Amino acid sequence: MKVIAYDPFLSEERAKAMGVTKVELDELLARADFITLHVPLTDKTRNILSAENIAKAKKGVRIINCARGGLVDEAALAEALKAGHVAGAAFDVFETEPATASPLFHLPNVVVTPHLGAATTEAQENVALQVAEQMSDYLLTGAVQNALNMPSVTAEEAATMGPWLKLAQHLGAFAGQLTDEPVKAINILYDGSVSDMNLLALNCGAIAGIMKATNPDVNMVSAPIIAKERGIQISTTQQAKSGVFDGYMKLTVVTDRRERSIAGTVFSDGKPRFIQIKGINIDAEIGANMLYTTNEDVPGIIGMLGQTMGENGVNIANFTLGRSSRGKDAIALLYVDDPIPQPIIEKLMKTGLFQQVKPLAFDVA
Repeated sequence: MKVIAYDPFLSEERAKAMGVTKVELDELLARADFITLHVPLTDKTRNILSAENIAKAKKGVRIINCARGGLVDEAALAEALKAGHVAGAAFDVFETEPATASPLFHLPNVVVTPHLGAATTEAQENVALQVAEQMSDYLLTGAVQNALNMPSVTAEEAATMGPWLKLAQHLGAFAGQLTDEPVKAINILYDGSVSDMNLLALNCGAIAGIMKATNPDVNMVSAPIIAKERGIQISTTQQAKSGVFDGYMKLTVVTDRRERSIAGTVFSDGKPRFIQIKGINIDAEIGANMLYTTNEDVPGIIGMLGQTMGENGVNIANFTLGRSSRGKDAIALLYVDDPIPQPIIEKLMKTGLFQQVKPLAFDVA
């Protein structure tokens, strides 16, 4: 069997190392005899096998979904199965779970099972054995495996590191939401007081922030593993205090097309702040809903942003501007009270004033 794969975040190098050929989705649909799904359910993956894409698939294809319900249009698939365009399907996940009804039920060329992979006698026995073995390893050798609360942070560290860990996650979330191509490397610089903290935990927070943009289920434990599986190189640098801040973090994400960097610090009030984006100095409070724009430094930007937000009932809680130099690159970061609807984003882009308009969301709880 020749394996081809569609994943917009998989690098060519990592695909080769895994022994698969990376292709675009339309090519995969046209070539594949068997299609299996291995993705989380997000806004980008929902209905990835829509009626339109199922129609593009090779006649006689067989489709397997053991990932998440909602990735496949079940009604469209049922029609394709009845028409013979799709030869067969196997599902253990469904749009509605527990699944009591589905267009796929009772079709002769479909295998369906409940989404209960761990609820077997054998699986329960294996779980019990694994727990006993892991506890034995810890008591005899101190080894810790598969801990949900790792990497470890002591009570003393937690009091100091809490705001910095939140900052690391915010920096990662910013970079992750702005990066649409495969990540090749993640570089994290720790300056001043933060360089003496538990960097393993801070690294995990930053990497998790980046990965959550494409996989909402990722956490501090799984993020470094997923990054390694994707062939992403992680590097850290520590340095003594070099500027006006007692300590700061700078995160750089590297892709084939660009490097994107963002820096932040924690003020004496314990609140994380963004202090630099694209090398442009700013001082931005971080809110749950934000808007990031890039543009040439020309008159009218502030007025256009304020007027557009006001006309559409979006309240601005905070507004931060920065520029590299007069007439050159400029950025704006708006902290708004509510998520910004897509039509407003499109309206701003149509003005021709902006190079990029991107809504952002942060977990500030």
